[in-house]
Amino acid sequence: MDSTKKYVFAFDEGDGKNKKLLGGKGANLCEMTQIGLNVPPGFVISTEACLEYLDASDHALPAGLIDEVQAHMRVLEEKTGKGFGDPENPLLVSVRSGSAMSMPGMMDTILNLGLNAETLQGVIAATGDARFGYDAYRRFIQLFGKVALGVPDEAFDTEFEAIKAAAHAKQDVDLSAADLKEVSERFLVVVEQATGHPFPSDPYRQLEIAIKAVFGSWSGRRAVDYRKQFHITPDMANGTAVNVVTMVFGNRGDDSATGVGFTRNPATGENRLYGEYLINAQGEDVVAGIRTPKPIDRLKVEMPDLAEQLDRLRDKLEGHYREVQDFEFTIERGQLYCLQTRNGKMNTVAMVRTSVEMEREGLISKEQALLRIAPELLEQMLFPRLDPSVKVEPVAQGLPASPGAASGIAVFDADRAEQLGTQQGHKVILVREETKPEDIHGFFASEGILTSRGGKTSHAAVVARGMGKPCVAGAEGIGVDVNRREARVGLTSFKEGDVITIDGTSGKVYLGAIPMVEPDFTPELNILLDWADEMARLKVMANADTPVDARRARRYGAVGIGLARTERMFNDVERLPIVIEMIVAETPEQRQEALDKLLPLQRNDFRDLFEVMSPNPVTIRLLDPPIHEFLPDEHVLERELAELRVLAQSARGVSVLAGAMGLLHASESLRHEIETARRMVDPAVVEEAIAKKEAMLKKVRALYETNPMLGHRGVRLGMTFPEIYQMQVRAILEAAAECAKAGIEVHPQIKVPQVCTAQELRKVKAFVDSIHTEVAEKFGKPVPYKFGTMIEVVRACMRADSLAEEAEFFSFGTNDLTQATFSFSREDAENKFLPLYNQSGILQDNPFEVLDVKGVGKLMQLAVEWGRAVKPGLHVGICGEHGGHPSSIAFCHQIGLDYVSCSGPRVPVARLAAAHAALKSG
Repeated sequence: MDSTKKYVFAFDEGDGKNKKLLGGKGANLCEMTQIGLNVPPGFVISTEACLEYLDASDHALPAGLIDEVQAHMRVLEEKTGKGFGDPENPLLVSVRSGSAMSMPGMMDTILNLGLNAETLQGVIAATGDARFGYDAYRRFIQLFGKVALGVPDEAFDTEFEAIKAAAHAKQDVDLSAADLKEVSERFLVVVEQATGHPFPSDPYRQLEIAIKAVFGSWSGRRAVDYRKQFHITPDMANGTAVNVVTMVFGNRGDDSATGVGFTRNPATGENRLYGEYLINAQGEDVVAGIRTPKPIDRLKVEMPDLAEQLDRLRDKLEGHYREVQDFEFTIERGQLYCLQTRNGKMNTVAMVRTSVEMEREGLISKEQALLRIAPELLEQMLFPRLDPSVKVEPVAQGLPASPGAASGIAVFDADRAEQLGTQQGHKVILVREETKPEDIHGFFASEGILTSRGGKTSHAAVVARGMGKPCVAGAEGIGVDVNRREARVGLTSFKEGDVITIDGTSGKVYLGAIPMVEPDFTPELNILLDWADEMARLKVMANADTPVDARRARRYGAVGIGLARTERMFNDVERLPIVIEMIVAETPEQRQEALDKLLPLQRNDFRDLFEVMSPNPVTIRLLDPPIHEFLPDEHVLERELAELRVLAQSARGVSVLAGAMGLLHASESLRHEIETARRMVDPAVVEEAIAKKEAMLKKVRALYETNPMLGHRGVRLGMTFPEIYQMQVRAILEAAAECAKAGIEVHPQIKVPQVCTAQELRKVKAFVDSIHTEVAEKFGKPVPYKFGTMIEVVRACMRADSLAEEAEFFSFGTNDLTQATFSFSREDAENKFLPLYNQSGILQDNPFEVLDVKGVGKLMQLAVEWGRAVKPGLHVGICGEHGGHPSSIAFCHQIGLDYVSCSGPRVPVARLAAAHAALKSG
């Protein structure tokens, strides 16, 4: 370790732009101090010190660090006129974490550090307020015990609740000085029993332990889980800084308060101060949800002068940072202090609205407005909402803490939520009295969060908004019993496993599942996406197989269909028998008979797509079915055949019995039953059914493939049975001709799947040309169309130059191309070894979700270069699932693709990602 390295920076000297070194909180404390805001004096210990501490085998602080800390403490003593450890006029500090990337509640904070039996008396003497002194002391013992010494919260809570019960106090503010003195004494005993040592009394020893504890919280489970969930890599944030700040107290009486504010509403984006506060409280009380705070507007009534100061603080913060700010403040004896600011974590509705409005206000440019929103966040705006036509009375009303709606089974602890949600795939709603940072893994596993205590700026609300998950907080009508895994709501209740629905937009809670409807775009989202389209070079099309899909894709802003999968049009109950008839046909004549039935159906399919998407292009992929998906299961057929044979034996027995009736002296009723049975089980009908079933079983066995995904599919089917592709081509061109005749502008594109050689394309192109001529003669004018191929076979990438001689466009099918490149079966890989590969770092991402640019991407790049070398105007796009993934879209932009195609709901994400790609590359 370098003993000459500088680790500690005073707020009035630290570089407010260097968040990597000082952490986001520390850098902003420095910057706020330097622009003249009222920030309590303090200093920052750098992230470099944290990393050196974590790397040290003996977990010792870097050499020279404590000397620097002591020097800066002496400066604080000079600035405040107080002494650290001085029993008559003690200086108390907070010790707070802060990494380069905001991780609210994920690391640790200790307040009121410097208190011991002697300094406590100094605080009481200086303030003349014994209740305040003991309140500060009990808070310090519990926080320090939990964070620095590892004492479980529950051990403190048990003692605290016992004293509250004895004093008949509903809240901690109802406790007297004597009560809080007893709490402090009991807490000291809790610490000694749990650790085997007395509570440390030396303030500098306390400070050293606290610094180590905050550094150590960087490696704590909740911080690690949070970084993993939000993909915070070491190059984005590595280690936490420690901020040592002079204590100011919001719990000095009714002229003191603590609160959290946002310069704009983080749930809606409305341009007004938003937040909550508590009179006579410390900051942890607000964010922990221990008490339900008051809305910030109420401050105008209780402290009008301070409310005006808060408005001025809001304007100065947003004007300086040019971003919505989430800030913490304390009012001590009528004086306002700003303790922290950071870019506000908002849901996407608010992000979009503030982007548009801040651009109009001149705070940011259009480019900045687009770049401040991560494209994948737009998915939050596309979540379903409760169907307003369903009239159901809620069972409880809470605070609308994070918008959106979700249904799921109620779960009462984070571990159980993780087990049921992440590991077993259930949709769960995490129900708690109040959430703690330790619950973060349960948040990740849940569809939404419901708490009976806490406000809109509580830990649950802030984290849920950052995740885009609905949250109802402070639903005080719900009594949560975690031990019994039950919640009481008036005269009713729900238990773990019962389905509930929460609406984070209204704050309402319902029993059972409430139907959902698709979301509407806000005006601001439409404006933002129009800006994105102006900036983007890549066009965004949609994968759509039906008119319903196509209409939705257009509503989301798609400028065409990049992939219509014709095999998905055959799964209809009425069509499937015809398709099976086509597949099992023994002669070309039998197959043509089935195709003649399918032709008008396909023609109508394509005409509907053309009409909905006009005048935009519609790219139709010719049939690409793994045959087994359309045929009955072999084992099911065998079982059914066995049952039919048993039935045939019964039918023959009945027939013999009926023929012998003349020899029997049977009653009239028996004769009637036998005759009825013979009519119901006609042997001839059963034998015919057996013959058909045997023929089907024979065909299924003949068509059996060991690996259907690499077998008789795509263009190989078209080569074997060209009449199938001919029917589809005719349906496409005739549908286009009918639309053109009706004055509907159409741009059909015919795409051939699974091609590996130019000869395949030439053969298909030959009959496409022939049919095109026939259709032109039939309708009196030719229909324009484009002919191209899906690039999803590795050899197709390697032979892109020869394919470009036949094709007018390429469309990368990256789902199959990824499977082929890795030799991974997607289903097997994702269910068996891919999670291990990702966790152990063998692969950074799931290649079926994030395009593998080093392997698959390299093949794509070569195919584009070689294809355009032959045909410079070659149109190239992507239609695999990666077409909706932001980083994959950035790569598509980089290698010069013309468009991406993705599922309809991903279209807005892709539009914004395409703009990001253009802005970041230019």
